[in-house]
Amino acid sequence: MPHDPARLSETRDWLVRARHDLEGASLLIPSLPDLAVFHCQQAVEKTLKAFLAFHDVPFRKTHELEELGTQCSALDESLELEPAFELTPFAWRFRYPGGASIPDPDDAAQALSTARSVFETVVSRLPAQARPDA
Repeated sequence: MPHDPARLSETRDWLVRARHDLEGASLLIPSLPDLAVFHCQQAVEKTLKAFLAFHDVPFRKTHELEELGTQCSALDESLELEPAFELTPFAWRFRYPGGASIPDPDDAAQALSTARSVFETVVSRLPAQARPDA
């Protein structure tokens, strides 16, 4: 059965934006690791929302990766998303002044590795027509 073209397009749009976040994070790691980890969190969030959109599962506007990941895992129990849940605070922790020290480039590189892993894992479970290069 063919997939709904509108759903494929929405999924692809989420994944293109997620890939842009990954590319931006990789460029920012050396000089702005705090912004890099923000984009890592955003990449995972958008990737998970792409998976849910493909499966026509509604999701609320949230930065909570565990909530989104739990919804995704309900659709595919083989997804191993738990390591990415620790990226959730990067959506806000370094975005505003006060308190949190800036992560170092090594921490940002680890966050990028985690985000890339989630992206690649999720994309591998989607049909070619939904992938960002389609």
